[in-house]
Amino acid sequence: MKRVLAIPLIVAAAAVAPAFAHAQSPNNTPGFYVGLEGGVNWLDLPRTSDEKIGFGLGGVVGYDFVGPRVELEGVWRSNKYRGSRIDQFGGFVNALYDFTFDDFPLSPHVGIGIGGNHIESRGLKFAMQGIVGVRYQFDGGLFTSVDYKVVDTFVKGRDIYDHSAMLTIGYKFGQPARAAEPPPPPIATTRQSYVVFFDFDRATLTQQALQTVQQAAAAAKSGNKTSVSVTGHADRSGSDAYNMALSMRRANAVKDALVREGIPASSMQVVARGEGEPLVPTADGVREPQNRRVEIVIN
Repeated sequence: MKRVLAIPLIVAAAAVAPAFAHAQSPNNTPGFYVGLEGGVNWLDLPRTSDEKIGFGLGGVVGYDFVGPRVELEGVWRSNKYRGSRIDQFGGFVNALYDFTFDDFPLSPHVGIGIGGNHIESRGLKFAMQGIVGVRYQFDGGLFTSVDYKVVDTFVKGRDIYDHSAMLTIGYKFGQPARAAEPPPPPIATTRQSYVVFFDFDRATLTQQALQTVQQAAAAAKSGNKTSVSVTGHADRSGSDAYNMALSMRRANAVKDALVREGIPASSMQVVARGEGEPLVPTADGVREPQNRRVEIVIN
């Protein structure tokens, strides 16, 4: 293990960062962030092959420029060694670069940290660390990061190295929620209605009624019209059964007239309502002209 371990990471980051500078995500904006980290630590002591696994706990406070970011890190590492425990307390200023992509929340990063590391029985020493990892940005600001960190503590005689695998959970302030997909535009529909009126107890079309049918047929043949409904009605003079039959005769009379005007019978739906849906509510037995009708609806 060499003291220049972190230098290749810095060179690699400087070489490839400009190539990714155009690929920042629109859902990621600059801002401050905080995080808590924890994981395992492998302590490599000088002049011994006794290497022990311990743990590391810490926190970070930083500012993300979207791409480059700078953070302050405090970390406690603890390892057992020859029946005792070695504790380290480190503080670092880290400079990192995230390679982020449009609409992709996973971003790899590299970085370097410079600071100090206090080791029991050795005091506070100058230290450097190299960082490689990957971060996942959730909607709204929450993120998680997995990092491999190599810490080089400068000690007279031979340096002490720590190898840490750390998981960070943090929050970046002021981040917009990921934009939702816009709903599909509503399908434009045009609904046209025509009313044909009849004489009392009749199912024959008057001249005025024929003109209305011709207007409806012309509308049905224009544009992107796909269906025609023809609904017959009667007033409340007469029995329910008689008025139901009368309203059906009126509806069929209008349908036949539409067919003569060039509207296919297969595109029409013909129904009868009798006296059950009056345009003008009346008492039973009343002869109301506006209730003797056929409604044509074109979609």
